[in-house]
This record gives sequence, structure tokens and C-alpha cells, in this order.
Amino acid sequence: MYSFLTTENWPDYELVDSGNFEKLERFGQYYVARPEPQAIWDKHLPEQEWQRLAQAVFTRDKGSQEKGQWKLKKGMPEQWFINYKYNDLKLRFRLGLSSFKHVGLFPEQDSNWKFIYDTTRQLKTPQPKVLNMFAYTGAATLAAKAAGADVTHLDSIKQVNFWARDNMEASNLDNVRWIVEDAMKYARREVKRGNKYNGIILDPPSYGRGPNGEKWQLEDELNEMIKLCREMLDGTDYFLLINLYSMGFSALVLDNLMRGTFGEMVKNEELGELYLLDGGDRKLPLGTFFRFTSVGR
Repeated sequence: MYSFLTTENWPDYELVDSGNFEKLERFGQYYVARPEPQAIWDKHLPEQEWQRLAQAVFTRDKGSQEKGQWKLKKGMPEQWFINYKYNDLKLRFRLGLSSFKHVGLFPEQDSNWKFIYDTTRQLKTPQPKVLNMFAYTGAATLAAKAAGADVTHLDSIKQVNFWARDNMEASNLDNVRWIVEDAMKYARREVKRGNKYNGIILDPPSYGRGPNGEKWQLEDELNEMIKLCREMLDGTDYFLLINLYSMGFSALVLDNLMRGTFGEMVKNEELGELYLLDGGDRKLPLGTFFRFTSVGR
């Protein structure tokens, strides 16, 4: 089934507008404007309204596609908290203005957090083991943990793991296993050990570096990583979720990889795109995903 999924019913988040390669978002009570390469259309709101609303505006440094500076209005903090609620799931996230335009959260992942929470609770294993690789600040980790999982959270950047720990404590959760490691090295080691997981979550970047300078290039490494996940995934009680944010990758790439590698394990599958709906009813595409589970829905 091909699906287009968007963020819904989240009072603390809103995509106010998008266009001219920018997006204007509200996180809690604060409005943030930052670059968005896929927003090639015109803005819905006039420029004066953007200037009035935006309390933090990110501008790229010359010669850089990612790094830049934030310009803050008076009263705009560099860090603040927002809340997230879905059924019995209650999380709290610390946001911050990084030098790479990010704020510590990807709101379009809302539908994936809901999938993780619901599916983990439906697994038959009393305390299912879940591995979250490229785990960033841990929203998916906390969704699995809150659902009763024994969670391993892996990211190559130590400071990001500290940030995820802050989110765990703010959400009144505990006992997550934190690992600072290159994802490929860890996966190879787990396969050699014969360790298995009931759930695996992947959100790999297009390009990245491990803690010791290990190189990650999505198109070169993804096929092997998926094969390693096949070896690590429990064969009877399981789910797998992968999300890609790469403008060059069709969702059909994921479809081919998943079905070719996991075969008959692919059940109750969903393939599609994540997007955010702005105030002008434009759909901003923000990644492709593939997810499947042994749990009937």
C-alpha cells in the first residue's frame, strides 16, 4: 500500500507557511524560519508577515549548504521545550537552535512515532528488544520505550546522545541503552554475536561520519545495512521501519531493497512519503518510508 502521511493533531507544532526555499514553523509559542530546498513554490503569506512572525531566522554561511547563523528577536530563547501526546503516549522534547539549521526534532516523523508506539505494544514478546540506529535526539527511541520496549539508542555523535537523554528525562522515562558508535560497525558486530531485535528503526542520512571518522554514504552503504538488519531482526515477532530524506531516492528504491532482502517477512507493509501541510494547503515532501510488521493490523 502506498501512503502519503502527515503530522496531525499536535497543538505544539504547525507548518505555518513554505515557499521560495524556506519554511516558517511554530514550535510551541515560538516561530522559526529556516531553509527548505524542496519548497520551490511561492510563499502563501506576504513577506511582511514572515518578518513579523519569525522570532528566529536561519541564514546559511556563504559557500555552505548546511552551516549558518541564527538571528534572534528579543525574547527568543536558544533552547525551549514542547510537548507531544498520542493516546497514552506523553513525551516532552527540548529544542535548540543548532548551527546546521536543525532544532532537534523532525515533526514529519509523527506518523512513524505512532506506528512505533502502537506496534511495539502489540508485539507478543513481553519486553521486546528495539534497536534505533542513526537515532538523533531520540523521539522514536522514546516512543518505543514508552510502549514497554528494551531500547538500544545508537548515534555517532556524543552530544546528540546527551540531548536524547535530556528528552528521556523530560518525558519521565529511563533505562535506555545509549551507544556512541558507527552504525555499520555496530550492526556487523551484532550479527557476529547472533543478537536479535524485535524492532529495528533506521533513519540514515545521505552522508555522515562515525565517531572515528568512518564514512557513511547512503547509496554505497544502504544495501549492506539492510542485509545486516535482516540478520538482526527476530523471525517471528517483529517490525522494521526505515525513513529516508534524500531528494534523489524514490520510494521504489526502498520497495526493491525491502522485498528483495526480507522476502516473506514483509507483512502488513506500508510504503510512501511523509509530508507537512502548510497554511496554504501545500504539501511539503519530507522523506520516503517503508515499514512492515508481523503484527496483524
